Amino acid sequence: MAATLCAKLLPKQGGWLPLMQSVRHGSKAVTRRRKPMHFNKQKLFAVTEYIPPKPGPPPGAYPSQIKRVVEETALVKLLKRNVQETFQSCKMIAVVQNNSCNSEDMLVLRNRLFKHDIKVKFFPNQVVRSFLAAGVYSNMSPLFIGHTLMLVSKEPKVKEMLSVLRTSPQITLLGGCVENTLLSVQGLQHFSKLPAMSVVQGQLVSGLTMLTSQTASMLQRHPAHLSALLQQYVTQQSPDSGSEEAQNSETSS
Repeated sequence: MAATLCAKLLPKQGGWLPLMQSVRHGSKAVTRRRKPMHFNKQKLFAVTEYIPPKPGPPPGAYPSQIKRVVEETALVKLLKRNVQETFQSCKMIAVVQNNSCNSEDMLVLRNRLFKHDIKVKFFPNQVVRSFLAAGVYSNMSPLFIGHTLMLVSKEPKVKEMLSVLRTSPQITLLGGCVENTLLSVQGLQHFSKLPAMSVVQGQLVSGLTMLTSQTASMLQRHPAHLSALLQQYVTQQSPDSGSEEAQNSETSS
């Protein structure tokens, strides 16, 4: 429309222009909105997004940290030596936790355990852990947390120890080591149900004796039977035996 008006109003300049002229305007570009990303995909991109590490301080900005080596005192060395002697001389070492047990109950517990030759010992947890970390008993270090006690004995008297601990609910059994074998509470209960060593040795000896006696009787059976047959054959072949048989037949007739 604007082109038509301009053609009518403006004069002709050096050429002929039509009275009406149609001008075609170009259409606008089609713009589509971007489809929103799925929520799970957004989470995946957020999780897998690369996060560059923060730059550290330049070298020399902080002073170097010097580790201080603390020397062990004479008391700590003495306690370590006592712990080492305990683990070497005792076949049963049980770890229990003391849950607010008063002095009277502890004295009664000590007396009951002493009747079965079981002693109660206390060592600081730091000393025991430092000793266990450098030895073969390193797996026992998690047991020494809090107020713990050690029940030690030169012989594995697990059954007697469990019977005494049932009477004192303030003492909780955590685990132990019996004959260089680390056992849990359930393992100690199973170990207490096993027969004594003397009973097992007696059963083994009786079984071996029975087998040897049966073997000896089987080996002697055939020679004895053979000797009896040979002796009977000899008596039958001797002349005295023939006359005796004839006399016996005459007397019987």
